[in-house]
Amino acid sequence: MAAVSHRRADRLVGPDVTRAVALIGVVVLNYHGYLNGMDAAARPGSAWADRLFDPFEGVLATRFAATFMLVAGVGVSLLTARACAASDRPAISEHRWRLVRRGVLLYAGGFLLNWIWDGTIVFFYGAAFVIAALLFTLRTRWLAGFGATAAVAAQAIQWWGVRRGEDGRFPDWLFQPDTLGSRSPRGLLLDTFVNGTHPLLPWLAFLCAGMVIGRSLPHVPYLRVAAGGLAITALTYLVNHLATNGRASDEMAVTMWSTQPYDRGMLYTIGTLGTAVAAFCLVSFVAEHFRTATAIRALQMAGQMTLSIYVAHVFVFNLVVHWMEWVDPGLGSALLFAGTFWVMAMLIGSVWVRFAGMGPLERVYRRFGG
Repeated sequence: MAAVSHRRADRLVGPDVTRAVALIGVVVLNYHGYLNGMDAAARPGSAWADRLFDPFEGVLATRFAATFMLVAGVGVSLLTARACAASDRPAISEHRWRLVRRGVLLYAGGFLLNWIWDGTIVFFYGAAFVIAALLFTLRTRWLAGFGATAAVAAQAIQWWGVRRGEDGRFPDWLFQPDTLGSRSPRGLLLDTFVNGTHPLLPWLAFLCAGMVIGRSLPHVPYLRVAAGGLAITALTYLVNHLATNGRASDEMAVTMWSTQPYDRGMLYTIGTLGTAVAAFCLVSFVAEHFRTATAIRALQMAGQMTLSIYVAHVFVFNLVVHWMEWVDPGLGSALLFAGTFWVMAMLIGSVWVRFAGMGPLERVYRRFGG
């Protein structure tokens, strides 16, 4: 146990704590969305809380998941930093295959999990790791350029789809592959890159941004970067308002200047990235300054077994809601259910990591992936 404790003392606190906090948000929005279905969507005149927690179009929609993806990029850079700095080709090759194995495991596991939890991020998370295996040796400017290209490509695909739709030739085969059988190789590929809940176009932008940040740790001016991220997010909403005000009937303008997750536009990607960067920096700043606090240590340990906690939240939901029928629909019920789950998960996770070193699924993940 002494050796394990020493490694933990040297480990950066920020990424683990941010991962744990982001997962809290993921659980809240997932439980709300799955418990209440389309009734969870904000409607004109609905209460401010309904609009805030709307998991499909609300201000928080996908932002926690995007932060999770950004932290994944941070983790990739931390994992590979020493090998890249030393230009150690055998070590670089080893890391590359390690990321591929981990990615394939998550991709396959996410594909199976998707049968009972439609839209799971694990599926896309695995695909992102496979791509990261090809990217981590790139120079920072090329890495940033790759992320920007993913965002631009997502916007271009949406623009093309809207233009085709105006001519009455909307490409259902691209945006709605379910009609063609989404389990086909083509449907799977399109789901991964274009029309899934967390498609790599544009979500690779979040991964690449995290990899860039990870290369600068721990020497990141957290508060200044966080302020910049929040300013960028605010600017995207301002641009959206100015560009679409009075043009509600113009589908092209509404889509191209959208800040909504499922429009995959540049403003959405930039604004969500700004939020994710700000969240990572603010949480890391607090975590590093209060790293000995009990709450921070508990979050850090929970953040080291988020894969196990994430999968557990799927089975707990199905057990409590579908089998036991203990939870009634409603925003309050969803928040109470998610909060109760997370408190229990954090307590159990803290004890588990303290005595076992890593979560059960993390152990399988490491054994397979290295």
